[in-house]
Amino acid sequence: MANNTTTKKEIEKRMLIKRTVSEMEKQIQKLEKQKEAYIEMGKQAKQRGLTAQYNLALSGLRMTIAQQRRVYEMKLNFEITSQMKDMTKMTSDFLAGMGSLSKDMMKLTKETDFKKVQQQFEEAMMGVAVQAEQMEEFMEETESSFSTHSASSEADNAELEALMTNEASMEGSTESDIEKELDALKKKMSE
Repeated sequence: MANNTTTKKEIEKRMLIKRTVSEMEKQIQKLEKQKEAYIEMGKQAKQRGLTAQYNLALSGLRMTIAQQRRVYEMKLNFEITSQMKDMTKMTSDFLAGMGSLSKDMMKLTKETDFKKVQQQFEEAMMGVAVQAEQMEEFMEETESSFSTHSASSEADNAELEALMTNEASMEGSTESDIEKELDALKKKMSE
């Protein structure tokens, strides 16, 4: 609501400025016509030899020119002052905006603690390094577990390899032959 009131007042001020300039321009035009009238009266008085009327027209012309000059100066002063006011308002708005922006930037720089972020990053990287070491240890332990379980006697390994290589020949065997060989293997493994 306050912003709407400010805008309304600004519009009213601008309208007043335009009306004032317009009135001054009308006054300048009115004085221009008056000047032309005094010139015409002065010509007629001189042609007729009326010295007093000529001097009166001349005096009126001087006053009109002086008034016209004053009104023109007032109009220029008013327009220049109005432009200066606009420039001052723009500068004021700029400074207010820069002040607000600076405050926001100060908040951001205060809230952003680079040392804290750097410390957190270093802690995270140390955690990653610890996890990598633990993963390496886990993999080594797993590998040694597999090698322990798979390590058996060389004779058993040789039999298993022979079994694997002879698998093709076993395809032609009967089921009873396969069962016999499995029983033999079980006995050897349990010994």
